[in-house]
Amino acid sequence: MSYRIGLVGKPSVGKSSFFNAATMNDVPEGAYPFTTIDPSVGEAYARVECAAPEFDEECTPNVGYCDHGTRFVPTKLVDVAGLIPGAHEGAGLGNQFLTDLNETDVLVHVVDFSGETDLEGEPTEGHDPRDDIAFLEEELDQWYLGVLEKGIERYASGYTTEDDAIEEELAEQMSAFKTSEDEIKRLIRRVDVGFEPEEWDDDDKLELAREIRQETKPMVIAANKMDTPEAQDNYEEVTTDPEYEHLTIVPCSAHAEKALKSADKADVVDYRPGDDDFEITGDVSGSQEEGLEQIRDFLSEYGATGVQAALETALFDVLGVIPVFPGGANGLGNERGEVLPDCYLIDPDSTAEDFAYSLHSDIGDGFLYATDCRTNRQLGKDYEVEPRDVIEVTTTN
Repeated sequence: MSYRIGLVGKPSVGKSSFFNAATMNDVPEGAYPFTTIDPSVGEAYARVECAAPEFDEECTPNVGYCDHGTRFVPTKLVDVAGLIPGAHEGAGLGNQFLTDLNETDVLVHVVDFSGETDLEGEPTEGHDPRDDIAFLEEELDQWYLGVLEKGIERYASGYTTEDDAIEEELAEQMSAFKTSEDEIKRLIRRVDVGFEPEEWDDDDKLELAREIRQETKPMVIAANKMDTPEAQDNYEEVTTDPEYEHLTIVPCSAHAEKALKSADKADVVDYRPGDDDFEITGDVSGSQEEGLEQIRDFLSEYGATGVQAALETALFDVLGVIPVFPGGANGLGNERGEVLPDCYLIDPDSTAEDFAYSLHSDIGDGFLYATDCRTNRQLGKDYEVEPRDVIEVTTTN
């Protein structure tokens, strides 16, 4: 399946710069609110260790590319319109933002850790990035709460039958969030509010809305502009604050990533996205070399620019996505002589039969068995797929 990562945050924090750095697209960038109005959708990549070298082969990807044993697998990245306080009530581009947001599977919240923009996206100094983190989560919680309350009202109105449970009504009301009756039931138990909504107070409802939001729209914080001293100081404060231990925060510099990718494209440097270093290969001026060495210092300090890390953390750590390579009739290849042409990103806890359906519904319908191409072991339909498996599916279709 194709996962969609949503870039969210207030205006002017560098979301468009992050998007351009990740996709090398050219969407407008600017230090003013609502540079992004319509959502921009581009192709970013997640790194997966290629399986072909284990078989003494060189892969031939249909999509994405492979660079010295690292497979760059495409994923969708959505740069959503900037969010301001009151968005859940329609302020700014709030209604559009929330609609676009619902088309994504996981969120990367780009936060200006330099503190140079206020909650409205206007220039300032000394702004606490913790306010931005709290503000966006509160806006999303209020959005979810509004939908949740509509479900509660519908249930209380008697519109549903007497046999309908509250989790059924809420699952239907919140189906756009890709939740289910079982998930709603589990979350009601987790917050321990009971199954009689007439007994829920305002705090109970907000707590349940927050739990549903965290389950259906998990989030990674991209601490952007970390190439500034102010951002580094703020990062130290936030990451050592016990109140933020539950968050996944990735230090990053979208500016550094875009600069390195542009220089690599111009044959000035040799750089692979996500690496912790690069090599200057072309002629550069003194000022250019100085700028590149500053970027090198940043990579040395933080291990990478953080753009790749934020995307991959969202996919692999937060969503738990599993990369799987379809094998062919001759082990790795297919009838066209391609070697591991595809790498699929599939849901966690997927079975061999689930993987067959991800290839094509007909393949899933006719599933007989799968084969582990590393061991030639036959796998049943209930085999739980593991990361980087190379699997051949045998089907009647």
